[in-house]
Amino acid sequence: MKYTEDHEWLRAEGDEIVVGITRHASDQLGDVVFIELPEEGREVEAGDEIVVIESVKAASDIVAPVAGVITAVNAALADAPGDVNGDPMAAWFFRIKPADAGAMEGFMDEAAYQALIG
Repeated sequence: MKYTEDHEWLRAEGDEIVVGITRHASDQLGDVVFIELPEEGREVEAGDEIVVIESVKAASDIVAPVAGVITAVNAALADAPGDVNGDPMAAWFFRIKPADAGAMEGFMDEAAYQALIG
């Protein structure tokens, strides 16, 4: 597992990266009531806003952590967005095939992420 400064978790699975948000992000958002996911097959650049999350507290975007192609989305979250609050480490948003095979190397490990959030 790797983590971004935007409170996303990244898990390598084969040649893809699975992306979700951390418990810290979920707690900061409050009860999630709506999620808009990207389209499968969409090519993205690192930093592109690709997921919209709305909660009772705020709206937030998830950005693509790396450049690549969206290969799958967790369509179940559209019907049950609150699953992100229940278990954010299981409620993934999308899978991406990175343009660069070493794309995950620059992200934080668990210890570095814990230091970031205090």
